[in-house]
Amino acid sequence: MTLKKIGLVLVGIVIVFIAILFVFFRPQISLAKNFTFPDISKISSFEGRTNILILGKAGKDHAGGDLTDTMILVSLSINSPNIAMVSLPRDLWIAQIRAKINSSYHYGGLSLAKSNTELVLGIPVHYGLVLDFSGFKDIVDVLGGISVNVENTFTDNLYPIAGRENDLCDGDILFKCRYESITFTSGLQTMDGATALEFVRSRHAEGTEGTDIAREARQQKIIGAIENKIMDPKVFLNFKKDLAVWKVVMASIETDISSDGGAILARKVFDSMKTINKYLIPDELLVNPKPLALYDKQYVFIPKLGNGKWSDVHKWVNEILK
Repeated sequence: MTLKKIGLVLVGIVIVFIAILFVFFRPQISLAKNFTFPDISKISSFEGRTNILILGKAGKDHAGGDLTDTMILVSLSINSPNIAMVSLPRDLWIAQIRAKINSSYHYGGLSLAKSNTELVLGIPVHYGLVLDFSGFKDIVDVLGGISVNVENTFTDNLYPIAGRENDLCDGDILFKCRYESITFTSGLQTMDGATALEFVRSRHAEGTEGTDIAREARQQKIIGAIENKIMDPKVFLNFKKDLAVWKVVMASIETDISSDGGAILARKVFDSMKTINKYLIPDELLVNPKPLALYDKQYVFIPKLGNGKWSDVHKWVNEILK
């Protein structure tokens, strides 16, 4: 059972977002004050930690655009520099809504997504943030592109064309019109937003680059490239570019975090950048049952103790957070 689709792109973009927030609070005195002198009494917390659910959705131009196939709980210590990131498999079955957890946002917005995450992990979720992946492309573009070292040449002949997911292709049983072929050549190159998105989303490449491990490695490359570009003094100290990226980021997210709260959390994240630990729910705590009618014959994960019984996961979460 594989649970390694941890949404590294989203993790990176969230970190980048916080870095951007650090840059862009300059025009607003109240945000600067809250960043410089963070008052933790202004943010919600539980047992010394503030928990934020980060969701990534494909967006309106894609089939199932409101399904949050990337879900990460970011637990931030408010008393010491420490961040724990727990990735939730999108196929977790939530008995209460008779659906996978990745449909929570689709059915009930941030509120339902947060409550179902609390159900699984056993800790309160104080805030939520949804990122539309179309914004990822725009962020790269407004930065003027990023430099990426492509290790291996590869071709993906089944890269989906946005907006053509349901095209009947004039009766073609292979639906070839829904896909295009993309190729990347090894070596250092500058990528615009569209190219970077293809680089990280490709999942049907020929050879070793078609594996999840290779895909995650490509995602890590893009994360590092975005971070490097943002922290480049030519960008960091360019207020005009700062403002442009800020506008793109704000247009791409939905959140219940206030501006002042965001500045306080940004400071805490900034102080904890060297102490970020990433976790997956252990395989042994989950099972992959047969596609029964109980689960609408879908591929799902349920807790090992039984459908809807998450106490073992709760215990594990408490252990890693302490």
